Amino acid sequence: MMNILFAVLVLGVLGLAFGLILTYAEKKFRVDVDERIGKVRACLGGANCGACGYAGCDNFAEAVVKGEAKPNSCPPAGEKGAKEIAAIMGVETSVEEKKVPRVLCSGRAGVAFSRYRYDGYKNCAVADGLAGGPKMCRFSCIGLGDCMDHCVMGAISIVDGLAVIDYDKCISCGECAKHCPRGAIQMMPVSQTVYVNCRNTDNAREAKSVCMSACIGCGRCKRECKYDAIYIENFFAHIDPEKCTRCGACASVCPCTAIKDLINGLPHRPNFY
Repeated sequence: MMNILFAVLVLGVLGLAFGLILTYAEKKFRVDVDERIGKVRACLGGANCGACGYAGCDNFAEAVVKGEAKPNSCPPAGEKGAKEIAAIMGVETSVEEKKVPRVLCSGRAGVAFSRYRYDGYKNCAVADGLAGGPKMCRFSCIGLGDCMDHCVMGAISIVDGLAVIDYDKCISCGECAKHCPRGAIQMMPVSQTVYVNCRNTDNAREAKSVCMSACIGCGRCKRECKYDAIYIENFFAHIDPEKCTRCGACASVCPCTAIKDLINGLPHRPNFY
């Protein structure tokens, strides 16, 4: 009986001693966490996409609280999130217009001409290094899915040899644009709904020999534009977003359906040639 009581007493003393040690250690080595970190974290997109330049949302939130990152540096958080973070930090912040990724290529299967049939490893960067890639156009979307593989939201699919972005899922992190080996995906202001859906700056004969929807710099769009928003340079039409009114007149006359008008749904015509 005495042995049992002694054992209980020893355990009690040890428990008390360890409790005191842990209490002291907790106070001695405690790292106070700024409650603003959690509040900032709650305002973010939550995708851990790295578009802000940090390893994840937690790291970015800590950087904001430490003053190492700006409140508007998280693209998925958007304007609303940037304003909320600025309010938490008690600072002013400028909010830039949201940018979204656009696939600047119309060279789907049957429109862009093929150089060869590619049956190798499904990687755009690898295919691009093999005799210039499977598509003859050196500016084209290769369509093997490097962008799709790096999209954390599953917002990209490959349809008829072209990357297609689902904007209901896209958080505008820009990872797809970063990992396109040809730069066929570019971040553009969301308000820029009329744009040249091509990047081919070869002369008209060379451009049409590789893709039926390539811009040939014919100038019809420029002549149709009443706002002097279009100029031709290097056999290619450039649209000045500052002058463009998004009327879509240029898209309606483009003989190659190379200009996209998202508001009016152009081009919706078949290719002329």
